[in-house]
Amino acid sequence: MITYEVTATVRPDLCEAYERYMRERHVPDLLQTGAFAGASFSRSAPGRYRVRYEAHDRAALDRYLALHAPRLRQHLLEQFPEGVELSREEWEVLEAWPVAGAPR
Repeated sequence: MITYEVTATVRPDLCEAYERYMRERHVPDLLQTGAFAGASFSRSAPGRYRVRYEAHDRAALDRYLALHAPRLRQHLLEQFPEGVELSREEWEVLEAWPVAGAPR
């Protein structure tokens, strides 16, 4: 499995709008591309966010990056032309352990 993570630092006055945009528009749009099995949206501190997308495989992530990422990144930039700093990383999952008792 390949994990694609986007970390955002958001200016305080934009946090509410950013959270709403991510929940209602951006993450659903990414999932609709079919490249990802799931996603999670997290906050570690006020203004510090992470979205973790689980790609089906390397080919799916590569297709997403080539075909969909430019358009979706542009849309985010149009919504937040300033006040949001992003970094992106790709992670190859080497091993995963299910949580005992967790539904599958």
